Amino acid sequence: MITVVGTGTGAPLPPETLAGAELVVGGRRHLDAVRLPAEAERIVLGPLAPALDTIEEYVGKDRPVVVLASGDPGFFGIVRVLAERFGADRLDVRAGVSSVAAAFARVGLPWDDAVVVSAHGRDPRTAVNVCRAHPKVAVLTGPGSGPAELGAALRHAFGKPPGGSLPVPASASGARVLVVASALGSAVERVEWVTPAEAAARDWGPDVSVVLCLDEARVLGGVRTVAGAPAGPAGWALDEREFAHRDSMITKFEVRALALARLGPRLGDLVWDVGAGSGSVAVECARLGAAAVAVEKAADGVERIAANALAHGVHVDVVHGSAPEVLSGLPDPDAVFIGGGGAELPAVVTACALRARRTVVVAMAALDRVPAARTALTGGGFSCDGVLLQSSRLAPLPGDVTRLAAANPVFLLWGTRIPVSDEGVDQ
Repeated sequence: MITVVGTGTGAPLPPETLAGAELVVGGRRHLDAVRLPAEAERIVLGPLAPALDTIEEYVGKDRPVVVLASGDPGFFGIVRVLAERFGADRLDVRAGVSSVAAAFARVGLPWDDAVVVSAHGRDPRTAVNVCRAHPKVAVLTGPGSGPAELGAALRHAFGKPPGGSLPVPASASGARVLVVASALGSAVERVEWVTPAEAAARDWGPDVSVVLCLDEARVLGGVRTVAGAPAGPAGWALDEREFAHRDSMITKFEVRALALARLGPRLGDLVWDVGAGSGSVAVECARLGAAAVAVEKAADGVERIAANALAHGVHVDVVHGSAPEVLSGLPDPDAVFIGGGGAELPAVVTACALRARRTVVVAMAALDRVPAARTALTGGGFSCDGVLLQSSRLAPLPGDVTRLAAANPVFLLWGTRIPVSDEGVDQ
């Protein structure tokens, strides 16, 4: 058996845990904190492969191995790697208190409604987008993905976005505070509350364990969050009556349903809603877990989007300005929805196609705009498909009878980025 012991954030390691161990593997600080048996070989974890090879040698000879890990080793920890290499039946896992549980305990908050994401050895943009979208997030940090990087990405995400000249009302801005927990469970443990800008300006060193990103109003301001919140909404493509809008200037739910299916918003994604109007697409993407940015040139539209986001309990980053010019100050999106369809549409589609990582969806009422939008998508490296949506809704007539009321037809184009293959590599 390989005994895997979580330590560092909870109770001290019982002395008998290491009794009889012939190989002890762990981080330097874990090994330095315990008294090893005199006969035990010690391996300081660095690259995993050599340590796993040595463990295999001991396991093959039925010699006892102990692996020391931080907190709960089954929570984004070494248990996954050991189970894949040696099988779960060879592991005796003794979980400690995870760094996430310890961090929330230090600040006196429950965490059954928190979203937990790891930025250790991963692209930090996923963690950033989760922090944008959700009121209570724990980020497990790593080199290049610590408090400074999170703070730098988030400092313009709430309140007054870059390129926007109209501040979002404070009630809708969802201002974030970061709780940086360093060296949890050690003699030099620190738990510090900072703004994203303050986090970005500091050198935090290597001892950061976890960063909590909290919505000041919803988490710290007495607004109760839902314990054990579901992963997503019970439904989407909401009726237009669920949103405040001006003169029916809103993406109709039939169109929105297909647009959402093509956008594929999910946890960790960033979606732009360009020419947002009421912000119905941005709000629905946020309800499905994605971070959302709504771009709108009308001042009353900006206020309307903020109100719709607040009414649905989500955060939408609202940018006041005209596309494509205002887009240059925004982080690259995974997916983009473009509404409207004025003379500037080809330039907007071209700008979005240059930035979108996965998908661009365009809704148009005018047939004349379709060829230019399609050319802009294919010229930007996207495959392109589309459909004319023409629906009729049930409408009552006198005498308890029903007719079909036709809605205005809408063209929906969607582009999916074509993967770039390496030249000279056989496919």
